[in-house]
Amino acid sequence: MQQTPDFCCPCGGFLGWKQIRLGGRKLSRSYSDLRLLGSTHSRGWAWEASPAVTPSKAKPLEIKQPKSEASLAPIELLPPEILDQIISNLALDVPPNGYTPRNVDLISCLLTSRTLHAATLGVLYRNMTFPHSVIFSKALSHMSQYPALGTLVRRLDFSHFTSVGLGRTKQMNIEIQNLTSTTLLKCLDLLPNLRECLLQEHIEGDISADIVHKLFTGLPNLDAVDFCGCSSQSFSRIFLDGLTADQGLPMVLPNLKRVSLHECSGLPPRAFEILLPRLVNLTHLDLTHTQITEAALFSIPDTANITHLSLSRCSRISGPRVVEFLTTHPAVCNSLAFLNLMTDPSRFRLLEEDDVKALLPKLPTSLRSLNLGGARVNSDHVPMLVTLTKHLQELGLSGADLSVKDLNAFFIPPSTPKSDALDSEAGFPEAGTVDTEKKEETPWSPPTLCYLDLNKVPQMSVGAIFNMTACALLSPQSYPLQVVEFSDKLIAPLRERSKNGRPTTGWTVRELGRRGWYVRDPATMPPHQRLDDGARWWKMGARWWGMRKIPVAVGDVGGIYGHYMFKK
Repeated sequence: MQQTPDFCCPCGGFLGWKQIRLGGRKLSRSYSDLRLLGSTHSRGWAWEASPAVTPSKAKPLEIKQPKSEASLAPIELLPPEILDQIISNLALDVPPNGYTPRNVDLISCLLTSRTLHAATLGVLYRNMTFPHSVIFSKALSHMSQYPALGTLVRRLDFSHFTSVGLGRTKQMNIEIQNLTSTTLLKCLDLLPNLRECLLQEHIEGDISADIVHKLFTGLPNLDAVDFCGCSSQSFSRIFLDGLTADQGLPMVLPNLKRVSLHECSGLPPRAFEILLPRLVNLTHLDLTHTQITEAALFSIPDTANITHLSLSRCSRISGPRVVEFLTTHPAVCNSLAFLNLMTDPSRFRLLEEDDVKALLPKLPTSLRSLNLGGARVNSDHVPMLVTLTKHLQELGLSGADLSVKDLNAFFIPPSTPKSDALDSEAGFPEAGTVDTEKKEETPWSPPTLCYLDLNKVPQMSVGAIFNMTACALLSPQSYPLQVVEFSDKLIAPLRERSKNGRPTTGWTVRELGRRGWYVRDPATMPPHQRLDDGARWWKMGARWWGMRKIPVAVGDVGGIYGHYMFKK
């Protein structure tokens, strides 16, 4: 170490002590001015002893008074409910990815003022989405330090959770111990007002019997719970243990309204027989690919008011009993808006021809989405299907034995000459146009179909759908039809047709995962028609057509839920 010199030699560009700028245009004039520079301006030079402050000279502690309304910004004067609605538009339901900063705008609002800070806290903690365990660990630590923040949480969302892309092995995830059954249970203990808990298969190893019991008995405000894809034997055993732990479940679970066990194929029938009779106010029930039995299905209380129901690929129930349940049970016969009965006929067929004939006339007019994929649907059912198309917006007919003429009946009045209805030069005919000489007693009502699933329909081919003089499917007459789902056998040539520049009559191919759609170009829609973004109240935030998983919370769809809903 060299000895510190006892002198200071200024550089060549030094103009003098009185030429040092103190800020702006002000220049130093004296020794006292120079003492104000740097981080020691309040104490003088670093080597000077700070003068002692006598009690008589100490300033009294000033208590800040709240701002008067005259000193507040106009936005701060808004009612809390309005302010909450405005700030909610800054929140992100779907995280960008595991590393990109999230909710930057909300953090800015926190630092703006006391009023905006209080309003933003509720929005920031209302819906907590965790894409990986690091964010969960930080949130848990913060809420443990400030338990009042836990009372603000309404949704705990793990639908985007994954460890893929973090450069970790399964063993590393076990050793890190950020998200475990212990930490997850501790988190639930901090959330007394939780209303929605969205779990999934990537964290099924971190779900314990205590967590299951806590969800069904320890959270009195819980409205919705989702166990999408949790199908392992260990989870199935833990789930049943959680339902029967201690004294078991209470006789009724009045607050639990939306339950999704989508693809929980390992759950034993006993689990459904215990849980379903207690859901007295049930509205959403997703039992896709589960071992639900007929006895458990009929055990649903009469007081339930089910609007969304999926029994897709449930092989332990029979068609006649399902039809009896759907047409007679008070919980479903008058309230359904979404019904999924799709099956794979190569493995199991739920509805035979007689079952379809008994079901279709008794479906309620409240129904907006119906999936009969795999059912034995034929031309005899067309008149009943035409009646349903007056209020259905989605119709799944995968594997149906229907001809092009049968499909035309959905869109063309029976008395309209085919050549007039399918004339490509005619544009969009007005609803209710019929032959005046052969006018029917009942006026023609146009369909409301926006989506039609024609997967594996034998009569569908490229030649058939592009025969504009015989097929109304892609013509203007089919509007408001926007999306037609085809199998890959038909999507592949349609894709090649588009690449080769051949005419596609204003339709384009869209693909995602295993599925493919033929989508109408918005430019070919009727003039002065409002652009339809696909949002509907019964979709609960989803905008794509043809969803196969029932959402239990309103929000943007993504993560593993988006995979099961639209890709699989």
